Amino acid sequence: MCMERYIRLIAGLFVLLSLLLARFHSPYWLLFTAFVGLNLFQSAITRWCLMEDILAKLGVPPCRHGTQGPQGPPAT
Repeated sequence: MCMERYIRLIAGLFVLLSLLLARFHSPYWLLFTAFVGLNLFQSAITRWCLMEDILAKLGVPPCRHGTQGPQGPPAT
């Protein structure tokens, strides 16, 4: 998996986890959900993402856009 897919996976996991914690522990966990949403919004505008920097330091390869996926070229 490449970096963009990891970022989406981690963000989705954080949102679902914080929603479960808000439901069963404390509604203040919704602030973490808002933080994840604001972080996604900020990264779309500024093109900078802290999670991307963290994953790069862990050795996760960046996505190579424009290359063929595992299924090959699209059918015509």
